[in-house]
Amino acid sequence: MSSTATTERPSNVSEALARGRLGVPSVVFFVLSAAAPLTVVAGVVTTGYGVVGVLGIPLAFLTVAAVLALFSAGYVAMARRMANAGAFYAYVSRGLGRPAGVGTAWVALLAYNALQVGLYGTIGAAATPVLDRLFGITPQWWLVALVAWALVGLLGLLRVDINGMVLAALLCAEIAVIVVFDLGQLSNPAPGGVSFAAFSPDNFFVPGIGAVLVLAILGFVGFEASVVFSEESKDPRRTVPMATYLSVAIIAVVYALSSWSMTVAVGPERIVEEAGTQSVELIFNLAGAHLGDTVLTIGQALFLTSVIAAMISFHNTTARYAFALGRERVLPAVFGRTSPTTGAPRAASLAQSALGLAVIVLYAVNGWDPVLQLFFWLGTSGGFGVLLLIATTAVAIIVYFARSGEQETLWRRLIAPGIAAVALFAIVVLAVQNFADLLGVEPDSPLRWLFPAAYPVAALLGALWGLVLRRNRPETYARIGLGAESAAAVVVPPSSVTESAPEVPR
Repeated sequence: MSSTATTERPSNVSEALARGRLGVPSVVFFVLSAAAPLTVVAGVVTTGYGVVGVLGIPLAFLTVAAVLALFSAGYVAMARRMANAGAFYAYVSRGLGRPAGVGTAWVALLAYNALQVGLYGTIGAAATPVLDRLFGITPQWWLVALVAWALVGLLGLLRVDINGMVLAALLCAEIAVIVVFDLGQLSNPAPGGVSFAAFSPDNFFVPGIGAVLVLAILGFVGFEASVVFSEESKDPRRTVPMATYLSVAIIAVVYALSSWSMTVAVGPERIVEEAGTQSVELIFNLAGAHLGDTVLTIGQALFLTSVIAAMISFHNTTARYAFALGRERVLPAVFGRTSPTTGAPRAASLAQSALGLAVIVLYAVNGWDPVLQLFFWLGTSGGFGVLLLIATTAVAIIVYFARSGEQETLWRRLIAPGIAAVALFAIVVLAVQNFADLLGVEPDSPLRWLFPAAYPVAALLGALWGLVLRRNRPETYARIGLGAESAAAVVVPPSSVTESAPEVPR
């Protein structure tokens, strides 16, 4: 081997995402669509009330929003320094070293694929009342899932701004109907009048607080995607921070208001019982009683589109993670190629679609429960994986600024991410302790350990692969964490390929 290892110069056309196509509103639409507001309000909130039995869910959303806002201070400070579709993967690589970064990438692929594929399990349940009411038909869940799969797969191959326009239309209608539902509930309080008991700390610091905080975190999953689209943003240094903070604020207000208004309409003393009995149908039954059948039908239709919008957003996020890894040759190079006409990560998108199709067929053939065993199990475990990613990235941000010596305020480089890291790892511990409740299985079920254990296993395998690359493919190892700059010619002496944070080529 020669004294230096020179990385090849790939095609800048085939290995670059389309630049300058997304402004702040478009990125916010991607983020909020992944958060799936109506799905969370109708599903996660009612699950929290009915299963966990804790009244302080509105306060839990505000608490989690505060933690994520602290995390975002350091997160967007990193985004100003590096635009990378790999987001968590890139930041951990630059902060904690390349092997840790590859381990993070494996966790991210597992978590986001679980979130995206899991949604195919609930699309049938979301579509049934709409199709029955409008057309008098109740197709099998997997038929509806295949139609949604085809739509998401097609959009994943088109320009990212087209996806953004579709999400914008769906999301605006979704937020509007949530506001109408909330106003209907607040205008029709239960006997006893409007109550603010749900915001009382006495109803928050109770047994079950751990499970409620985990459910609240699940409601925010997707906020971190602002950085994933940084390479395609018009002005990443401005777009990413604004989109991140706006998304956290909007999600917090919508969820806190909606979960509180539900207790006003039902009554704080009855919300646990009614949510346990009616489940997802609670919010729609309230809408039918207060606002009429027309609004009810619109709400049910938008619940369906909410799931589809989340699918589109997670599909794009997952594909971009695979693209980032392919571009840096951590995954096969084919994943790092984009369409010359649309700039979309074509191979990565097709691979994600293939996985979705395989899962739909597997569940349909075996007759497995699509809601519990696909949507609920994979969605919950995927959300837990993202929680691990956020917590690890908070630590990586602190280490990055400490090692790089780059100028940044003490608040952004240490205090805010430090407080967030402590809070996030505390929630991780609570999540593991309450995982049986989150899955709805018995405490002695092996599933309560199997799902969370999948992530440290994935992280370990990824880190080992990173070490293999360091030993056998130093030119590939040198690319890790560089993002778009990995597509430029880089001359790297093998002796300099260490676990330290890499220098960005000038």
